[in-house]
Amino acid sequence: MQHSVFLTTASQFHLSYGPSTQLCWVQDDIAFFVARHRWSYTVRTENIVHCEIADSELESFPALEWSEVSPRLTPTLRASLEKVIETQNGADLLIEESYALANSQGDDLLGLLVAANMLRAEITGNIVTYVVNRNINFTNICFVGCKFCAFSRGPREGDSYFLTLDQMAEKAREAWKLGATEVCIQGGLPHGLPKFHYRDILCAIKNAVPGMHIHAFSPMEIVYGVELTGMPLADYLSMLRDNGLGTLPGTAAEILDDEIRHILSANKLSTAQWVEVIRTAHRCGIRTTSTLMYGHAETPAHWVRQMRLLREIQSETGGFTEFVPLGFVHQNTILFHQGLARTGPTLAEHLKVHALARLLLAGSINNIQVSWVKLNRRLSQLCLHAGANDYGGTLMEENISREAGATAGQYTSPEDFQSLILEMGRIPAERNTTYSRIHIKRPLNEFTAEQALEAEFA
Repeated sequence: MQHSVFLTTASQFHLSYGPSTQLCWVQDDIAFFVARHRWSYTVRTENIVHCEIADSELESFPALEWSEVSPRLTPTLRASLEKVIETQNGADLLIEESYALANSQGDDLLGLLVAANMLRAEITGNIVTYVVNRNINFTNICFVGCKFCAFSRGPREGDSYFLTLDQMAEKAREAWKLGATEVCIQGGLPHGLPKFHYRDILCAIKNAVPGMHIHAFSPMEIVYGVELTGMPLADYLSMLRDNGLGTLPGTAAEILDDEIRHILSANKLSTAQWVEVIRTAHRCGIRTTSTLMYGHAETPAHWVRQMRLLREIQSETGGFTEFVPLGFVHQNTILFHQGLARTGPTLAEHLKVHALARLLLAGSINNIQVSWVKLNRRLSQLCLHAGANDYGGTLMEENISREAGATAGQYTSPEDFQSLILEMGRIPAERNTTYSRIHIKRPLNEFTAEQALEAEFA
């Protein structure tokens, strides 16, 4: 069955299309439909910018070469990409150029993805790293009430829990025996938490497994610990460091814009508080990750501003180990069911955020991690083709994303990581938390000299 659409610009014309359609955007905020298969029809108007790309075409972008896609790009966007490829420094991008990259569509989006992968190869080589770790979510009892979280429970709910110090120590011992070098510890914020409970967690784990690296406590938990103890922030962080805290997760960032943060959680720490905790941690010698949650109520402009803010902090402190884009998992969240968020990221958004991070953060935060638990295994591989170079951790048990509706599982073994990485034609390597040590997991003589380019870590 044929359908008709009418569009008026300077003149009026008629377009027929079939039942399988795809949206094309036109300048001056006019939109119309053309056939999903772009080669089926030729529609000529100077107002057309680019058609959105079908998912099937996006999924095949790793086969594209820069020489193939670059002639099809908008000239200004191509110049922006080539500039960063040449300098390997995202600071060279003006904010207007960054916004253009964040809003790229059609061939421009394909060019962004291909350029990000080229830049990744130049900066980090063909090694894909991962860390063997265990997540310990020590309680799901929380009073904060984040609308994007399906993990938290009230203290009287039947499935609420609170692990004892001995239980956490035992989990760390089990992880060590299985080859883990890191435990990642985060939890809800329950009322009545003992004043020095976060310190006591560190002591319990270090006493049980002295060699275990402890990556623990989001900036939200740090702010809560400061409130509980009344200690100055720097003193509190120094106390945790002296009792075994190795690094701090840069979670609780979501989107560092207070208007968006108020939608996500009215009770969460502010942007200024998050930045203060991170900067203070870095000054205390505690390195952190950095994160961004996308696919809910934010816009591409928020991605750009957040990445530029992280660059600014990194230029001051040098304390970020990596950047981790976190796709919003919507299925079981109040945020989605109240109509305050879209249905999570599209495939284009997943790929674009990882590629944008590689371009904008180049020369500043050079490790870009995929959160495989929020994606799926194939999508994680695609994001590694779109500029990322790290698979994250094995996790062993993961509850927060699973409760929100993620289906990628709770554990990926080192052997699975190695298989997925080799399947991509890349080199698997186990790392420590701070990327200061890596161990190639296949003999180097299995790879060509070109494949085994030495990685540089930031």
